[in-house]
Amino acid sequence: MPEEPVPEPADTASPEQRRLVQEKKNERIVWYYLAYFLFGIHIVAFVMIYAVMHAK
Repeated sequence: MPEEPVPEPADTASPEQRRLVQEKKNERIVWYYLAYFLFGIHIVAFVMIYAVMHAK
């Protein structure tokens, strides 16, 4: 006789708990996008500064 699978915590969580977990995940993703954006802006700025300083 096969055993019943144990439900995952997300399966037994209330809709409010699932919403909070998803919201936290989305917030983390937004912070990652912000960090990559700011890093990219700095790279572009350094390249532009280098180009201006070495222009003839």
